[in-house]
Amino acid sequence: MKDVINIIIVDDHRLFRMGLRNTLTYACSGITVAGEADSGEALFALPALADADLVLLDINLPGMGGAEIARRLRRDYPALKILAISAENDNNTVQTMLEAGIDGFISKQRSDANELNQAIHSVMNCEDYFGRDIAAIIYDVYVAKKKTTAVTPEFSERERDIILLCREGLLCKEIAERLGLSINTINTHKKNIYQKLGINNTMEMVRYAMANGIIRVEK
Repeated sequence: MKDVINIIIVDDHRLFRMGLRNTLTYACSGITVAGEADSGEALFALPALADADLVLLDINLPGMGGAEIARRLRRDYPALKILAISAENDNNTVQTMLEAGIDGFISKQRSDANELNQAIHSVMNCEDYFGRDIAAIIYDVYVAKKKTTAVTPEFSERERDIILLCREGLLCKEIAERLGLSINTINTHKKNIYQKLGINNTMEMVRYAMANGIIRVEK
C-alpha cells in the first residue's frame, strides 16, 4: 500500500466536507485530502482525480447520482477505490451501490474516525469493507432474495463460520482472531469458498449471494 493515500471527498454539504477533511487530516494516518467536489460533474472536472487513490462518495448528490458516479469511476478509473459514505442505508440503496462496483460502504450516522480510518486502509489493501450495520443490511437483502430452488454448494463447517463472519462485516484479521487461526489460513478458506462459487473476492461473494441465494447459513 502507498505511504500516502490521496483522497477526494464528494459530498454536497460544505460543513460535512469540512468535518470530514479535518477528521482525515488529524485522526487518520497516512492520508492526504487531494480535492473536494459537491457533485459528480465537479468531481470529473477535478485535475486531482487523475492521481487520486480513493474517492469518498456520498450517494445523494445533485445532478449525477452516487451509483452513476461509481459506475463511471469504475469504467474510467478502474484502479481507483470507491468508498461510499452515506446516511441512506436502505436495502435498495446498498444493493444498487454494490452493483455499481464500490469497494466499501459505511454509514454517516454510525461510523466514527476509527472506522473511517479502518475502512480506507482496508479497501486500499484490496479488501472490501462494510460497516457492521451495512453488512446486516446485505444479509437482509440476501434473505429477501433467497431462492428455494437454488443449488447449494457444500461448505465445510469452517467455511460456513467464515461466511457468517464475513456477513457480519469482519475483516480477515478479526476473523482469524475470532477463530484462533492465522490470516493465511483464513485466506485459504476464503479462496476455497470463492472457487466453489466461481467468484474472485468478498464483494463478488456478497453479490452472488444476493443474486442467487445459494449461501445457506443460519443466524
